[in-house]
Amino acid sequence: MRLAPDRCALIGMVHLPPLPGSPGWGGAMGPVLEAARRDARALVEGGCDALLVENMGDLPFLRGRVEPETVAAAALCVSAVAELGRPVGVQLLAAANREALGVAVAAGASFVRVEAFAYAHVADEGWLDACAGDLLRARRALGADVQVWADVKKKHAAHAVTADLDLGEAARGAAFCGADALVVTGARTGAATAPADLEAAKLAGLPVVVGSGVTDDDAPALAPRAQGVIVGTWLKEEGDWRRPVDPARVRALRQALDAVVRGAGAPP
Repeated sequence: MRLAPDRCALIGMVHLPPLPGSPGWGGAMGPVLEAARRDARALVEGGCDALLVENMGDLPFLRGRVEPETVAAAALCVSAVAELGRPVGVQLLAAANREALGVAVAAGASFVRVEAFAYAHVADEGWLDACAGDLLRARRALGADVQVWADVKKKHAAHAVTADLDLGEAARGAAFCGADALVVTGARTGAATAPADLEAAKLAGLPVVVGSGVTDDDAPALAPRAQGVIVGTWLKEEGDWRRPVDPARVRALRQALDAVVRGAGAPP
């Protein structure tokens, strides 16, 4: 997916129900695929430019990997979502970045969102090593035209080990290691992303994407500073990530972003 420098793309999250291999797996792929298609259709009809498929229902997550059956199920889901004709990305939690690349190649996705691309950190699941060297070698070997969107000091993680690096330095490290875009978040799912962090990340010279906390209220402050916003929680019914996508919320956010692009909004 190519992010335009003069427009903020809206990337809607497709949170998958529990997949095979996870504790919550329900035993049949039919309902999983239907839920993925339902949310994807609502996101596209509301005006999303792209979709990001994530195995959010697989709580609690494994550290740095998923099982083969999870990979197979994710590929089916991504393929179903891709049929709607929008660019699609893949994220497999937690930090199952190599598996996500494989799903993207098999299912025709155009980007992967990657945790711990450059610099290690401690996440909910434990210690995660940086993966840039292995991941980009795998992408090269596969001949894959799949972008890497790298999280910088991502949410749900402790970054004390890199406390001597501010966010701007961490962003430059990810750019140095070969990321195609940078994702900047708040501290947790749904938490606001600081405009100052976006400005710091932009100095690395790559497209910057907001990765958490976007609503129709804060879009005017964030959109002028980013080439894209990834939104999941706020687009769901009553702002609950466990519920289906609310088409009215998607339309409201699309309108808020379009107003900024047309010049009705500007950074404070």
